[in-house]
Amino acid sequence: MSPVMTTVLRGLALTLCVAAAQLWPGSGRAQTAEVPAYVIKEFGAPPPVPSGDLSPAMQFAVRVAFVDSIVLSTWDENQTLALAEISKSGDPRLAWLISDVMRFAASGALHDILSGAASDLLGKSFDGQDNWGAITDHLIAWDIPAPPDYLRLKRTIYTGIVPGWEQIFVEGDIDWRLVSWGGVLIDDRPYDTTDDGCRCIPAADNPEVSSAAEATWLEDDDIVFGVEVNGEYRAYPRQIMEVREMVNDTLGGRDLGIPYCTLCGAAQAYFTDDLPTGVKRPILRTSGLLSRSNKVMYDIETMSVFDTFLGKAVTGPLAEKGVQLKQATVITTDWGTWKAQHPETTVLLERYALGRDPDFRSTRDANGPIFPVGDVDPRLPVQEDVIGVVAPSGTPVAFRRSTALLVLSRGDEIVLDGVHLKLDAGGIRAVDASGADLGSHQAFWFAWSQFYPQTALWSRQ
Repeated sequence: MSPVMTTVLRGLALTLCVAAAQLWPGSGRAQTAEVPAYVIKEFGAPPPVPSGDLSPAMQFAVRVAFVDSIVLSTWDENQTLALAEISKSGDPRLAWLISDVMRFAASGALHDILSGAASDLLGKSFDGQDNWGAITDHLIAWDIPAPPDYLRLKRTIYTGIVPGWEQIFVEGDIDWRLVSWGGVLIDDRPYDTTDDGCRCIPAADNPEVSSAAEATWLEDDDIVFGVEVNGEYRAYPRQIMEVREMVNDTLGGRDLGIPYCTLCGAAQAYFTDDLPTGVKRPILRTSGLLSRSNKVMYDIETMSVFDTFLGKAVTGPLAEKGVQLKQATVITTDWGTWKAQHPETTVLLERYALGRDPDFRSTRDANGPIFPVGDVDPRLPVQEDVIGVVAPSGTPVAFRRSTALLVLSRGDEIVLDGVHLKLDAGGIRAVDASGADLGSHQAFWFAWSQFYPQTALWSRQ
């Protein structure tokens, strides 16, 4: 069949199906969920959202606009016609699919076309340079529901771009609306092959280390992430972690997976041993995906996806077994203070920085998150550093780092819900009443408060 005939037939199909849309069940309008006042102040009131299935016309239009455009690597009259029908549907749920396609749109003209369609659906004009980010921020903040059959459609879009994601986009305890491309490819190299190059953010497995005295390449004011396990200390320099973003290591006789999310200002250390019977040690890798500006990590052995911030397996065999990784404390401090207080420390070798000395925090994301996060709890500035920990009661607790350092430096106590803070090598550690470590770490407020939305926030008395 000729391309012209295909266009004519598809156009006819759309025309005929649109009339049937009014008869399709589930086309009634649903009341939008109540959103906080601070969200409305920043983003405006959300549009009304329909409930139920898509009409046959919309199902057809969605396939043509969002599936065919990826599978066929084209955008022509067929897609333009389909998108026009989607724009007129008044269904904001479909803006999620527009956002997904926009993330990969290489053409500025196509980006503008998709942006215009999203504007029609959301009832708001988007005129900035980063319309994809603005549109997605609104969708997240307003909590616009996903359209029917969303995971299958999104999987087709994403795996049409990066085939390595086939086993990533599966059902699980994960909100796929919030997952977007981070701009890099998946690290799918087998375990302990981290000297092999890749077109990805390359994790480091079993990195070599040196003594503090041998680490002459580090300046005293360089930031390091310090970890202690069973009396053994190790420093993970930020110069290395910003390049690697993931380390699989062994310290103090325990296996660790250590992700660092530059976008969240958060280095975490998860124990990857002492797991349920029959569960092999997960080897953590960077998927190339983000969830509310937090890296999405996965296990190369089972392809199980983890919520990086929570350490919880959310898809795959490890999710089925209910795997929840426990955390060790990560102390964010400077090299000079860390090695002075812990002179026995080891530190990763300079070569793991791959010849680079980045400082992402003070450059690319200095003015706030560069990927969509939606609304942010207004109790603190977006990128305020906090010390976060889950209290013995199970309640997540956050402490403003700058204020806590001042209070602790004066010799005053800080206690909240059974969490006791103490100074450690220029950083802060959280322990319980007996002095047992609680597995705290530092992060930006926007990240901690979104992944722990019911967090308690310590305030200076």
